[in-house]
Amino acid sequence: MTEPLLKIRGLNKTFQTGKGVVHALANVSLNVKEGEFITVIGPSGCGKSTLLKIIAGLDTKYYGEALLGDEWIKGPGIDKGFIFQEPRLFPWLTVEKNIAADLSLRDPAVRAKVSELIELVRLTGFEKSYPRELSGGMAQRVAIARALLRNPKVLLLDEPFGALDAFTRSHMQEVLIDIWQKNKTTMIFVTHDIDEAVFLANRIVILKPRPGSIRTIVPVDLPFPRKKSTSSFQELRYKVLSEFEKIEELELIDSSGI
Repeated sequence: MTEPLLKIRGLNKTFQTGKGVVHALANVSLNVKEGEFITVIGPSGCGKSTLLKIIAGLDTKYYGEALLGDEWIKGPGIDKGFIFQEPRLFPWLTVEKNIAADLSLRDPAVRAKVSELIELVRLTGFEKSYPRELSGGMAQRVAIARALLRNPKVLLLDEPFGALDAFTRSHMQEVLIDIWQKNKTTMIFVTHDIDEAVFLANRIVILKPRPGSIRTIVPVDLPFPRKKSTSSFQELRYKVLSEFEKIEELELIDSSGI
């Protein structure tokens, strides 16, 4: 049996605030296989982004285990790509230079890789464009290409399409699936959108709040390309929605003191 690429064991995370200690994550355990596409959803404040930042090495103050391959995650590195909610491009650099980042396009290998990524994210013809000349979806594609430049073992995406309009968001979901299928990069994608979670994932990790822990993991066996209008898609969407309703019921019970 192949070892998981990512291993999370008994992960616990607390924050110290002015009102005391906040328990953000509690006993989270998760295995992710190489090449999987995992979506993570849950109510606001359940620790989705916190979990992603721990995997990225952006937060190392936690209890438990977090390993990528055979290595403990001790900090950020080129083996982990991270996509934020905003593209965070350099406004004074062109598309190709934003993708190359700190590497020189004078290097033939770098130029070839950047050209390959521009084609992969469907931006051919915009190599010399600046961020101000791009739409929101195009800018986010530049950010994805930049994160893939060094061939990370895992690509982590924190609600990257949340600020886009519905049409652009739907298009970007299709673009991302195309990138994943061609590039075979393991992806972990945080979202609030149930349709998005079902459309993208091999497995959906549903977190419950206070503190964040795994409610359930829903496998997604739908073939690609997926259509949101099909009965099989809607059945799976209903299953995930039902888990959210159970979480809401438990919260009502907790708040009422029953």
